[in-house]
Amino acid sequence: MVFITKEQFLEEHNKLSPSNLRATLTMLNKFKEEKKPLMKDDNWCLDKLRIPFISWLTAVKAEDEKKSAGKSKKKEIYRNYPETHYEG
Repeated sequence: MVFITKEQFLEEHNKLSPSNLRATLTMLNKFKEEKKPLMKDDNWCLDKLRIPFISWLTAVKAEDEKKSAGKSKKKEIYRNYPETHYEG
């Protein structure tokens, strides 16, 4: 296994990924925090961590899209209007 820095991991990951899976250092820090068992120390290994990172990133982005979709929908308000009776 070849260990690289977090910045090198980010650069390589973004070079290999489509635009919708590009990452930032903030995302890498969040991944490291949430996946502590994978990150025993501060070593980053592209071969070992890239697939788990992509899986995590895909799940996070899907969750964010779900949240933003829920916010963008207007909440429908239903009111009870008085009934009108017509005599004819």
